[in-house]
Amino acid sequence: MLAVCALSMFLVGLDTTIVNVGLPVIGRGLGADTRSLEWVVDAYTVVLAGLLIASGALADRFGRRRVFRCGLVLFGVASLACAVAPSLGFLVAARAVQGVGASMLSPVALAIVVNAMPDPRERARAIGVWASVFGLSMAAGPVTGGALVEVFGWRSVFWINLPVIAAALVLVAVFVPESRGQRARRIDLPGQLLLTLALGVSVALLIEGPRIGWTSAPALAGYVVAAAATAAFIRVELRREEPLIDLGLFRRPAFSAAVLGAVAVFVALNVTLLLTTLYLQQARGWTPLAAGLATLPMAVGATLCAPWSGRLVGRVGPRRPLVLAGAFTATGGLCLVNLGQDTGVPLLLAAYLLIGIGFGFANAPLTDTAVGGLPKSRAGVAGAVTSTARQVGSAVGIALAGGLVAGADPAGLAAASRPGWWLVAGCGVFLLAVAAPKRS
Repeated sequence: MLAVCALSMFLVGLDTTIVNVGLPVIGRGLGADTRSLEWVVDAYTVVLAGLLIASGALADRFGRRRVFRCGLVLFGVASLACAVAPSLGFLVAARAVQGVGASMLSPVALAIVVNAMPDPRERARAIGVWASVFGLSMAAGPVTGGALVEVFGWRSVFWINLPVIAAALVLVAVFVPESRGQRARRIDLPGQLLLTLALGVSVALLIEGPRIGWTSAPALAGYVVAAAATAAFIRVELRREEPLIDLGLFRRPAFSAAVLGAVAVFVALNVTLLLTTLYLQQARGWTPLAAGLATLPMAVGATLCAPWSGRLVGRVGPRRPLVLAGAFTATGGLCLVNLGQDTGVPLLLAAYLLIGIGFGFANAPLTDTAVGGLPKSRAGVAGAVTSTARQVGSAVGIALAGGLVAGADPAGLAAASRPGWWLVAGCGVFLLAVAAPKRS
């Protein structure tokens, strides 16, 4: 059962990053610039982030296996649409639908695992395995994508999903039992709509702000809409008996720290992946395969350290692996703050390895802290809150990194990306701050 759930998480994570390495090729094939290409990634992550909590609640109410299987089918149909997309607009729309399907997989998979493993130590180890697979998928996406784009073209990064989904559907039918939350919640439709609006407009401003101007009339209107949607969301959630997000949870330092830490980790990861893709392919002329292989140390570091992190959480609590995560992430970012046109490959690979190690150590303690802080009957929602934070971080990271280099020519891309590496280092420092209060 853990293997089946991990397989679904592999799909969700893979499709968050596999497209990154193919963006330059997609741009040439569909006639799109860098800023437009950011939507190919963020249409997926914004929709995924906006719907995760509702999907977790749906799973607790109607059955986790049922929602899980629906998500697999929708994800497969959307992957097929992405693979045959005739234009950028069609591809972005299909990616958004793919995000809807993915939202039914991520929190539900974690809820199934948590429900099946009541022992805290066993659960921590299982989350370590889960985080290892998820970390592998996120970090290995560029490697896989580079190989597929090089040999079969960019559409193959979506075709590859279909046999995996078919296998997952069979395995779910055989191995995954049905389960529900002990007390199903009502669906908070107003809260869901306001959350999606606030996230979508905020990310749109980050992506389009450099193009339309941060003080232009459309940007000012966007600020008003984002602020109003956020304020209305808070007001609605505080008044509902069964809110989408129980805002009172954020008064608990451990829960708030886990959520903010998850955002920081995924900002760092996605800034790294997008800047690396554009720098290696556009500034240095590397092929998609070579650019993907350059991130292999990141995948190795994440995969090896995630299960180790899970064991540490089970033995000594989340603080020690979080300290390691912050230290490695900050060091990796600092390695590239002076990135130049001819920066040595060994330094690049070392930086990617350090960031991958940091990513691997971070996921298990953050997930365990967030899930452990909520009642078991709310496992679906607990997983959704943490996963939402991850996808918000992914969307924000892509938007910020793209904004830094969208107008840069190949010769100036390295210099333009340097603030991004300071941001990665800052995310590592933030993780150290999150780990500072002892929460064993």
